[in-house]
Amino acid sequence: MVAFGKKLKERQIQEWQGYYINYKVMKKKVKEYADQIQAGALNQRYVLKDFSRMLDKEIEKVVLFLLEQQGVFASRISQLNEQQELLQEQPDISKVTELREAYRNVGRDLLKLLFFVEINAIGLRKILKKFDKRFGYKFTDYYVKTRANHPYSQLQQVFNNVGLGAVVGAISRNLADLQDREGSYLSIYDQPALPLREPVVDSMEAAIDRLSYSTNFLNYSVQRSLIMLEELPTPVEEQVDDQRYHFMSLVLNLANTFLYMINTYIVVPTADDYSMSLGAAATVCGIVIGAMAVAQVFSSVYFSAWSNRSYFRPLVFSSIVLFVGNVMYALAYDLHSIPVLLIGRIFCGLGSARAVNRRYISDCVPLRIRMQASAGFVSASALGMACGPALAGLLQTNFKIYKLTFNQETLPGWVMAFAWLIYLIWLWISFREPAQETDEVNNVPRKSNAENDALEKGVVQPLLTKSVDHEQDNEGDQECDDSEEAPEESRRPANSIVEAYRLLTPSVKVQLLIYFMLKYAMEVLLSESSVVTAYYFSWSTSTVSIFLACLGLTVLPVNIAVGSYISNIFEDRQILLASEIMVCLGILLSFQVIIPYSVPQYVCSGLLMFVFAEVLEGVNLSLLSRVMSSRLSRGTYNGGLLSTEAGTIARVIADVTITLAGYLGQSRLLNVTLLPSLLICIGSIFATCRTYNSLY
Repeated sequence: MVAFGKKLKERQIQEWQGYYINYKVMKKKVKEYADQIQAGALNQRYVLKDFSRMLDKEIEKVVLFLLEQQGVFASRISQLNEQQELLQEQPDISKVTELREAYRNVGRDLLKLLFFVEINAIGLRKILKKFDKRFGYKFTDYYVKTRANHPYSQLQQVFNNVGLGAVVGAISRNLADLQDREGSYLSIYDQPALPLREPVVDSMEAAIDRLSYSTNFLNYSVQRSLIMLEELPTPVEEQVDDQRYHFMSLVLNLANTFLYMINTYIVVPTADDYSMSLGAAATVCGIVIGAMAVAQVFSSVYFSAWSNRSYFRPLVFSSIVLFVGNVMYALAYDLHSIPVLLIGRIFCGLGSARAVNRRYISDCVPLRIRMQASAGFVSASALGMACGPALAGLLQTNFKIYKLTFNQETLPGWVMAFAWLIYLIWLWISFREPAQETDEVNNVPRKSNAENDALEKGVVQPLLTKSVDHEQDNEGDQECDDSEEAPEESRRPANSIVEAYRLLTPSVKVQLLIYFMLKYAMEVLLSESSVVTAYYFSWSTSTVSIFLACLGLTVLPVNIAVGSYISNIFEDRQILLASEIMVCLGILLSFQVIIPYSVPQYVCSGLLMFVFAEVLEGVNLSLLSRVMSSRLSRGTYNGGLLSTEAGTIARVIADVTITLAGYLGQSRLLNVTLLPSLLICIGSIFATCRTYNSLY
């Protein structure tokens, strides 16, 4: 892997070389500060002041050049506008064509400037992060807050792209006006979605989106889905993404996610009744629900490996297995067989293709829309989670066709079997297998010198949002300081789950512990809801379904609130710790102690626990995506697989706990299952405090 300093040097536009931030010098300066502080020659106060002054000068250099170039673009567009005015008086098709090409050339030059701003922003973020790590001081927070909020802020010129956006708007409007629209007098402001858009306009708008992309719902969703994004993609990667992308295939992947989440939660309201109908205890519902999660522990691994070679075949296999599993689940009633019921749920778990869904978005969706696709993945999951219990509440009927029984217990199986059959047909007709790349399969980095394509496509990451590559800060910071060339070994993906585990730093392990805790607590709440509410409140299946559906419907609003507002006000670490404490409070309030257990207590404590567990999940995965080693962003044993396995194992243990606690009687079920949740939650809070206190 080539270090960022070398990447910066290679991708600089030669005529602008003197206006980039001097990343290499600043990195050496950070090392000098560290050596001098260690030797006692400097104090930290002087270092902070001196480094702030150096950063101010570097940013001023970039900003003054940026303002100068904006003036040049404004002058060029003004001259072209004058020519356009003359053409309106004396139309000439050949001159209109020339003028349109002149506007396109301005757009291509603007792409260079956008790339210039983007790469400087990434360099600034990296050097700030390096300083923080070297000295254990939150200098980034201090520097950004003091500079960005100042009325004479130059840093805001890097953050704020209003001027560049105005230039993009002028080019877009004039190109649209010059385009023949069959006599229409509409402008882009009247009808922004007009057809036949200019490719250069799409490229400029995508670049502006990346520049303005900050802590918002899309970014939050990307990190929550744990779909890794590359920081400085090569031109070939961009071109291949466009060639491999197929919109209907993406829709089919999202539909698979949606249907699988429905399949997971549609049985929750009726699992206890189904168990009792087959002669088992109501608490066997824990095993019935958890059997799917047990199988998913194994399916996640082989689907992740299979997606290295194909996307279509794993999805076909997933659909067939889920169809068979749901049919077996439905037939268990007439066969009066608990084993058939459990095997059906195991088959459903073996069909979990979420690893394929994530991988398809990561590998085959172009960078310019990958954020939206990742947000769609999270939204499809949340919607499926809400629709599953709601659908179960609607299936309140009882009839027979020949010898097959259709009632509230078997209909979830029959409905999902039919849904997967329709999906399989749709998949077979509409899915297009992306062309597999030899270097991608073998994890060999791709290289290209096609600079013009790079300028049109730009780079992925915005300023100060996340660091997927992480510069090997978790393990190889000293080596990166001493050499611009990191070893190729540092980019090799993990070849086994054991090797992947060894790559986890203490902070990543804490994040996975938190993920385990919240999944355990949520699974206990959801899986035992039908048993607990029937025992204490005599709720019907429909009432339980409404309660669970309402919980599921909170997912998207909570994500939007956190991603768009709360995370802009507080640091992720603060939200993380506060959410853990609120989840702990929700668990404490759920215990049945002395007073009679009431509906308000159960609903309010459950809502508190679930909502803050959702907040915690999003923030936790957001942090996890930043601190995960770059070696875990690719290959079979990647970060997404590790988090999935941690969450799935938590669900399995929670469901087994429910079943085992059932032997103590339903009166003790609630408290016995909540106690492990409380202990794990308290442990995760202490681990969080200890980890971040040691880091900061």
